[in-house]
Amino acid sequence: MSSRPVPRGRRRPSFLRVPNQVLAILCLMYLMLYVDRVNIATVGPQMSADLGLTNTEFGLAVSAFSYPYAFIQLFGGWVSDRFGTRWTLVGCGLIVVVSTAMIGLVGGLASLFALRLALGFGEGFAFPTATRAMASWMPPSRWGLGQGVTHAAARLANALTPPLVVALMAYATWRGAFLILGLASIAWVLLWAIVARDDPRRHPGVTAEELAALPSEEAPPKVPWWALARRISPVTAVDFCYGWTLWVFLTWLPTFFLKNFHLDLKHSALFSSGVLLGGVLGDTVGGLLSDRIYRKTGSLLAARRNVIIGGMLGAFIFLVPVVLTRDLKTVAICLSLACFFSELVVAPIWAVPMDIAPRYAGTASGMMNFGFGLAGILSPLVFGALLDWTGGWTAPFYGSIALLLVGAGLAFFMRPDRPFEPIPSRL
Repeated sequence: MSSRPVPRGRRRPSFLRVPNQVLAILCLMYLMLYVDRVNIATVGPQMSADLGLTNTEFGLAVSAFSYPYAFIQLFGGWVSDRFGTRWTLVGCGLIVVVSTAMIGLVGGLASLFALRLALGFGEGFAFPTATRAMASWMPPSRWGLGQGVTHAAARLANALTPPLVVALMAYATWRGAFLILGLASIAWVLLWAIVARDDPRRHPGVTAEELAALPSEEAPPKVPWWALARRISPVTAVDFCYGWTLWVFLTWLPTFFLKNFHLDLKHSALFSSGVLLGGVLGDTVGGLLSDRIYRKTGSLLAARRNVIIGGMLGAFIFLVPVVLTRDLKTVAICLSLACFFSELVVAPIWAVPMDIAPRYAGTASGMMNFGFGLAGILSPLVFGALLDWTGGWTAPFYGSIALLLVGAGLAFFMRPDRPFEPIPSRL
């Protein structure tokens, strides 16, 4: 592969270095995509009332996002490995823009379901592609940090979305809120198209010093699908268990505070934001902690697997009081701490596919994220059905608590310390 000459010059401040600019733009992408993904949770009570949806039907509409999202993970990473990250993410962004804006025009469950499908299709390619971009633009010693700060931006979006959407609803109704958010997302698409390159060597602003710290680029290898899927399957299972709880937070927190504690929409949004801010801190700490442990010990088991197990057990401990008390302050604090610990999982679990199979980083991370997408199909629907069936919140939350324990146990089967080496085919 030919490449342009790399400019040489003085050492630049950190924020001016192109790899850091690319990382910052990826953070904006995660923020944008999560705002467009979770805005439906805040408008849920009003939308359900206007469209005549039950809890089960609303959960079905939310989960529609995850049908294409989950299954695209299985090959979406291969698309970026094969065709590059720049235009793949531009295409993803444009689909998200259109589908988000059009949700403001829905007339019932069928149209809402269809547009959530379209949104899931657009976002399905995005995160494996972003991981592929990180593998190109960041050295391995910073992969945990990269996954941590990008997912922290996503959780910041989760925290900012409820009050933002409430404000937009006051200004333009819930329908207008979707139109405004969809059109605002165009800005990120343009920024990525202008700045990004598939190969750092082809970016006119990259210096020789920056390039020397990056992994060497190789031609995309042929993907050994079945062997790689078997190798990543324990990570996929753990990601499913983590994802179940996150989808509970993203889908049901505003409704939980609104109906279980009889708060108004404004205060339920503020409490939901407070809980999700714990996730912002958890993502950042998880990435920094994972990389620090790796630098200190040289052990990927300690840096990745042990942080994941600790995060899941911490989330389990703090979710239990949520179903045992009716005190609003105690519940809010425990939910915030549960969100913090569950988000410690994110940076190390996204780094694991990069550790195991860096040459197939997009494909491997997509296979892992299939677990999260599958949780997104089942969690909102099952949680909503249990709400309708039992008339209370205890049984749905117990399901999340149990899966956190299962995920902590399954994490022992992950081996990020053993690089994936496909068996060469025999002639």
